Amino acid sequence: MGGAAETVFLPPAQFVQTPEALDRTWSPLAAREYTRWLATNHYENFHVVSFLLPKRLHQDFYNVYAYCRWADDLGDEIGNTAESLRLLKWWRGELDGLYRGRATHPVFVALLPTIQQYGIPRQPFADLIDAFVQDQTVTRYRNWDELYGYCRCSANPVGRLVLYLCGYSDETRQRLSDATCTALQLANFWQDITVDLQKDRVYIPLEIMERHGYPASDLFAHRFTPAFREVMREIVDRGRELFVEGLPLIGMVDRRLALDLDLFSRGGMRVLDKIAQRDYDVLSARPAIGKAERLALLLGSLARIALRAA
Repeated sequence: MGGAAETVFLPPAQFVQTPEALDRTWSPLAAREYTRWLATNHYENFHVVSFLLPKRLHQDFYNVYAYCRWADDLGDEIGNTAESLRLLKWWRGELDGLYRGRATHPVFVALLPTIQQYGIPRQPFADLIDAFVQDQTVTRYRNWDELYGYCRCSANPVGRLVLYLCGYSDETRQRLSDATCTALQLANFWQDITVDLQKDRVYIPLEIMERHGYPASDLFAHRFTPAFREVMREIVDRGRELFVEGLPLIGMVDRRLALDLDLFSRGGMRVLDKIAQRDYDVLSARPAIGKAERLALLLGSLARIALRAA
């Protein structure tokens, strides 16, 4: 964007410190440009829009992504817990205003027609804020119930939002989506254990570590022991069970969404396989999927969806 727009097309952490951006009146067109810019320029960006996604849905996906990106950054990019909590409270107030038909922030100006068109309820958006608030105060999880409760707010809403945008709102599909999204969140946790330790966050249920005789002090010291191997074996198996539970959703949506679901699910399961192949040692190196493996996953997903359609 040229001219004055460059001063306000900013990522969230900079935006909230820029009066010109906060005070600007955003037209629907400018708001859509902003969410598209954020979705394609943020440093943590991923491919928000699949190459198979119908073009008519692109802007709506940008709008939803921008909301998620803002909530995430207000939690993780501010650098001050008290300020993050204040900003997340403000963000929740903006969300409440959105569902009363009032929107001034560019993300909500862009998002308003999206939620109206697809009948998206407030809850998945509010759940995401709850997760990022929880990140500010909770860094340990006693058992699976507590960890699943976190995933219910941090991961599952994303899948439900995608289903709404693609025209699905029934409980059966949402439940299967929840299983897949929770599994993806867990796979990410197990892959990035050392990254989360740097933030003083442990997403392994403490009671599992205790049962296998693996103390938290060993975890923070990155000590790979037979006890840790058994901890990882148990939690990786749980993640794999959830992926399998969610797989039927692939056969219950249109082919374009099915391909993405298949690819995400198989990719997540491949991460778990990589962890097992390393004898569950995720402390000395991060398990990762290489480019050749990603291509193989894509080709496999394409073949499965083609066979389903035949």
